[in-house]
Amino acid sequence: MPKLDFSQMNQIEAKVSFEDTSIAFSSRSDMELQKMYWMFAAVHQNWMVWVGTNAIKYSFQMGLPIKWAVKNTIFNHFCGGETIEDCKTTIQKLADFGIGTILDYSVEGEKTERGFDMTAQEIMRTIDKAATNPQNVPFSVFKVTGVAPFDLLAKVQSGDKLTASENETWQKAQKRVDMICQRAHERKVRLFIDAEETWIQKTIDNLAYTMMAKYNREQAIVYNTYQMYCVASLQNLKDAYHQATMHNHYLGVKMVRGAYMEKERARAAEMNYPDPIQPNKEATDNDFNDGLKFCVDNQQRIALCAGTHNEYSSYYLTVLMEKYNIAPNNPNFYFAQLYGMSDHISYNLANAGYNVAKYVPYGPVKAVLPYLFRRASENTSVAGQSGREFTLIKNEIKRRRQSKKS
Repeated sequence: MPKLDFSQMNQIEAKVSFEDTSIAFSSRSDMELQKMYWMFAAVHQNWMVWVGTNAIKYSFQMGLPIKWAVKNTIFNHFCGGETIEDCKTTIQKLADFGIGTILDYSVEGEKTERGFDMTAQEIMRTIDKAATNPQNVPFSVFKVTGVAPFDLLAKVQSGDKLTASENETWQKAQKRVDMICQRAHERKVRLFIDAEETWIQKTIDNLAYTMMAKYNREQAIVYNTYQMYCVASLQNLKDAYHQATMHNHYLGVKMVRGAYMEKERARAAEMNYPDPIQPNKEATDNDFNDGLKFCVDNQQRIALCAGTHNEYSSYYLTVLMEKYNIAPNNPNFYFAQLYGMSDHISYNLANAGYNVAKYVPYGPVKAVLPYLFRRASENTSVAGQSGREFTLIKNEIKRRRQSKKS
């Protein structure tokens, strides 16, 4: 991993300190902070997450009236609302602190052509929303599995011959992707195509690069996502840059660590193929930070969004930007975190003048439960994540109490 020397760290810490809880929680009232305290106290305990998620699943299955309880706790913390209109308050609240919103329609599990069409239309509504207020809503985002069948994407990647019916479905799926990207191009809205499992990712990559060649001629509109916990991702990024240079279009890069590690390892073991995931966290961190440097080195052709909850990587990108005289508010460089997580990174970076956006999921409460369960699980499974959040919240509560006494 590229290392920062102490002089560089000291210089950048004069601009950004992720320890400053007064900035990190400046948007939260005392009551909201207390709610956060109790929620993170709960997700800090694995057994409570297990009991809570299973109780919620059972209650919804039995038709018990618990929507209000879910909505007023975990849903309100991690989601912006049930509709785009519901998200207006969240969008404005983030904008008041210099943070943009990425509206993420988080309804999962659509499997019908009608469902895929409805999802495509909703994604285009997020693009239209972003076009009306690009400063506050700087990006839109979608998953290809929201507009195309998962199994079909896997079959396309495997190279197996499609049936006539499957080929017709595949053609419709490609048209939806093109329709979404065309709308983004017409409205000049930058659009993330999210990464998914490796056994469908090459299909998604090919779609993304086809869209880039078509719509990224003047600027980066379409962004592909690179999960750096995959062994192949850094080289894939470099190859994509080479192709963009050869074919004279811009490369949009959203870089993340990744979200499917357990599933990937289990499938590789079950099907007896090489594990596509990095051997350890250090290897992932190395590739992530090397990827940041590669993007900065090639900024003439690349637009970057660093989607990270990692403090070191966030510091490292600010140092790289300073080294290359890239202004903090350069529109081709963004930081992004999930709504309800890592506010100490988001708010302190924004306060220092950097471009920051939050992924803000939305959708009907019951429909976004899979997303909410992943967030709760992530806060317990990611080493130090819930503990770090919990400690910062406790520090801010203590700071406010002492401030009131003085």
